Amino acid sequence: MHRIVEALAYYCLLNFCFFEENFFSALKLLLSVEVRGMLLPQIRMESQMAKIAINTTPGKQSIKQPKADIDLQPAKIAMEINRTPGKLTIDQTKAWEDRNLADTFRFIEKIAEESYQAWLEGIARRAEQGDELMKIENGGSPLADQAKENSESPMYEVNVGWIPSLFSVKFDYEPGNLDINWHLKKAEFRAIPNKPVIHYDRGRVDIKIAQYQKLKIDFANLTFKGPNFEMNI
Repeated sequence: MHRIVEALAYYCLLNFCFFEENFFSALKLLLSVEVRGMLLPQIRMESQMAKIAINTTPGKQSIKQPKADIDLQPAKIAMEINRTPGKLTIDQTKAWEDRNLADTFRFIEKIAEESYQAWLEGIARRAEQGDELMKIENGGSPLADQAKENSESPMYEVNVGWIPSLFSVKFDYEPGNLDINWHLKKAEFRAIPNKPVIHYDRGRVDIKIAQYQKLKIDFANLTFKGPNFEMNI
């Protein structure tokens, strides 16, 4: 009878172990049987789950943007100046003539003009005196008057000989001219952009086994009975 109970208990244990949800029920049943003094064969298993350790090193990225190169050519300014100088003309011909220091040709021309003027005045004077003699019957003394007029020397204006007359020196001035022209040119500006410098350090993932899996199986109350002997396994 004792062997029949052991066989039934062992059979129930195997059936319960095939189903995960009945494992604890089978274990409870075996314990209750053992508590009541029945030594049934037992299989004891201790398992340890494997553990994975993961260490990550994040990647790093650095970006440097160099400044752009600027090429600036300033504009050259050209200034053009056109200058016409002023002209001052001083004519001292009359002043030299007043001092009888004129040019020879001018002196001859002056004498000719004065001689011609004196000749005309002499003709006019003689014509006038002839008219007076023609009318001598009108009375008077034309002969005596004409004799006195012809014998008297002319009255000359007395003056310092080396001082020229007023406004004898003539001034003529032509003002000059100043033209300033500016030639402007545009400044040349050019910007040369530089590419950014990108540096990237890759991240890293280290995976290792922190704890290996383990399964420990132990047997209890397992007895092999032969015809004339009995052995605990």
